[in-house]
Amino acid sequence: MSQAMEIRSAQSVEEMPLAPAASESAAILSVIERMAMNPQIDPDRIERFIVLKERVDAAAAKKAFDAAVAKAKATIPPAEKNATGHNSKRYADFSAYAKVVDPIISELGLSYRFRTVQTDRITVTCVLTHEGGHAEENSLSGPADTSGSKNAIQAIGSTLTYLQRYTLVQALGLAAAGDDDGHSAAGGDVVTSAQALDLNDLIDTVVEEIKGNRPAFLRSFLKFMKAERIEEIPAKDYQKAVTAINASRVSQ
Repeated sequence: MSQAMEIRSAQSVEEMPLAPAASESAAILSVIERMAMNPQIDPDRIERFIVLKERVDAAAAKKAFDAAVAKAKATIPPAEKNATGHNSKRYADFSAYAKVVDPIISELGLSYRFRTVQTDRITVTCVLTHEGGHAEENSLSGPADTSGSKNAIQAIGSTLTYLQRYTLVQALGLAAAGDDDGHSAAGGDVVTSAQALDLNDLIDTVVEEIKGNRPAFLRSFLKFMKAERIEEIPAKDYQKAVTAINASRVSQ
């Protein structure tokens, strides 16, 4: 192919719309390969086509990811309530979600993994990846679950499995209604998991501001709210809880 024809071919590809299509990516790659063999082609021009191909490939990967997630969400059945939580309420634990989720998303080219960071709180990030190369992630944080007679390791493990379950649910856009291990709001009778996390964050903020002792503050707060754990505070008392925490700023 002559240089003039090569340049015209490159120009035609450069003017292509950026809709993600495998044939488009292949066409750009073909032009890049031919340009690379022509010493008279400006290297900067080749670099622009490489960037263009990366953009097209990324758009195609995102489109494939979105399609797979949408199909998974429409296909995954409700998880079986296989465990008993507080107040003898049944809920679906992580293994129940994995049982219905894993086979379906695997067929769709999706997979997930978790990344964990622990400071004074535990943060779990669910990374959802498609075989096409696109990945998205979301994170949730919470304190170690020290309720009951758990030792330190059990407290961490309880929070980890809880956060893994909910980050996976969020990543796939699944409904968690009716899921109650003492953290969620099945039936709307206790605060939602998001509200519980918000209350924990607010306590952290206030305790830091007043230079208080968090365990002592939490014990006093829960006694006032007549609950053993933040996750067991009635949904109707959520605003009351927020007001009570904020009131500690004024009383200091």
